[in-house]
Amino acid sequence: MSHVVVIGAGLGGLAAAVRLAAARLAVTLEGGTTDDPVLPAFAQTMRSFGIDHDDVTAFLRSMRADLTVDRYESPRCREPAGWGRHEVVRCEVVQCCRREGVMSEPVAVDAMGGDHGPGETVAGAVTARRELGIPVVLVGRSGAVRAELARHGAVGEIGVVHAEDVVPMTERGAGAVFSTTTSLTVGCDLVRRKEVSAFVSAGSTGAVVSCAIHGIGRAPGVLRPALAIALPSVTGGATVLIDAGATSDPTPEMIAQFALLGASYAQLVLGVADPSVGLLSIGSEPGKGNRLTRRAGELLAGLPLRFCGNVEGHDVLAGTVDVIVTDGFTGNVVLKNVEGSVRAALTLVARSGAAGAEELRAVARRYAPEAYGGAALLGLIGTVVVAHGSSPAATIARACAVAHDLAEGGVVTRLADRLTAEAAR
Repeated sequence: MSHVVVIGAGLGGLAAAVRLAAARLAVTLEGGTTDDPVLPAFAQTMRSFGIDHDDVTAFLRSMRADLTVDRYESPRCREPAGWGRHEVVRCEVVQCCRREGVMSEPVAVDAMGGDHGPGETVAGAVTARRELGIPVVLVGRSGAVRAELARHGAVGEIGVVHAEDVVPMTERGAGAVFSTTTSLTVGCDLVRRKEVSAFVSAGSTGAVVSCAIHGIGRAPGVLRPALAIALPSVTGGATVLIDAGATSDPTPEMIAQFALLGASYAQLVLGVADPSVGLLSIGSEPGKGNRLTRRAGELLAGLPLRFCGNVEGHDVLAGTVDVIVTDGFTGNVVLKNVEGSVRAALTLVARSGAAGAEELRAVARRYAPEAYGGAALLGLIGTVVVAHGSSPAATIARACAVAHDLAEGGVVTRLADRLTAEAAR
C-alpha cells in the first residue's frame, strides 16, 4: 500500500489556490506579467515540449475535483517534487495526488511505433482507456498525437508526453539509443523514473530491446532480456514461448537463463505450479540439434527445472509442455509461422464449408494476435511489452492490458527476486 497523506491545510483553500494558479498561468501564456517566478518557467517548459494549455487546464481541473476529499494516495509525497519545492516535469499528467485505490500509474504507449502509428496506436490507447479502464499516456510528436486524439474526442482525456524524433522500423537495435528525444528513449526514461508503470511499443523489436536495456536496465544477474509470449494451445491452456525475438544470437548460458525466466513467468502469470520446459530443436531425441542447442540442453538438464528434453515445431500449439525455450531468431520465425498457419488453416476450412462462421470466428479470436496483445520483455527492472509491428488498434489495447496486469502484479520484481535466489544456490 502506498503512503497515504492526510492534508491538514484547508482543502477549500488548496482548491482555490489551484484555481488561482490556473488563472495566472493563462495570463502568463498570453504574454502577461506575474510576480510568481515559477509560472514563466512553467510556461516556457510547456512551449518547449509542445504541451497545450488545454491539456494543463484539464489536469488542473482534475486536481480541483480531487480536492473534494481529504485523503490522498501518493507514493511521491515525500519526494522533493511532491510538495513544497517547485519542479517541472515533462509528463503533463503527473499524478502528484491520486484518490486512494482509484487509479494506478499509467501505461506509456509509443504513439509513433509500428507500421500504423500514430493512427492505430492512438486508437488502441483510447480503447484501453475507455473500454478497459486502463490509464494511459501517449509518447510521441505532440502535434500528430493530439490530432489523432481529436478524431476520437479524447484531447484532455489522455495525456501526451512530447518526443520529437521517431526510430524507424528499419533500425536493427543499437543505433536507437544514441538519441534521447525519440519516443522509444523517452518512454523507457518514463519507466526508469517511475512516472509510468509500464511501456508498450509496436516499434522495431531490436530498437525497443536496445533502448530498454540502456534506458531502464537489466535485473541483477540477467545476461540478456528475452521476449515471452503465452500462445494458446489446443488443450485449452497456454504455452510460453521464450525467446520470441529479443536476442537472435544468444549463448547457451543465455538460453538456460531464458528457461528460468519462462518457467517463472508461467508460474506467476499463468498459475502453473510446476511448469514443464522443452528445448526447441529439430528432433525430440537427446543430442539432436546444432551446437548451440546441444550445449543449452546440457545446461538445462542441470537446472532446478522440470526439463522434458527436446520438443519440435509441431509441439508449439499442442500443449506438450508449459514452456518452450529457444533463441530469439528461431522463436520469432516460429511465432510468425504460427500466426500465418492459423490464418491459412482457417481460410481453407472456411472455403471447404466444414465449419460454421461462428465456430471459425471463435477459433480466429483465440489465435489472433490481439488475443495476446504482445510479448513481455523479461529480465529488466521495469515492465515493457512489445507488440507486433503491424498491430491494429485492438492489439495495442490488449498490449496495454498485458502491461497493466504485469505491472499491477509486480511480476518484474518477483522475477528478479527468483533469479537472485537461484543465483545464490
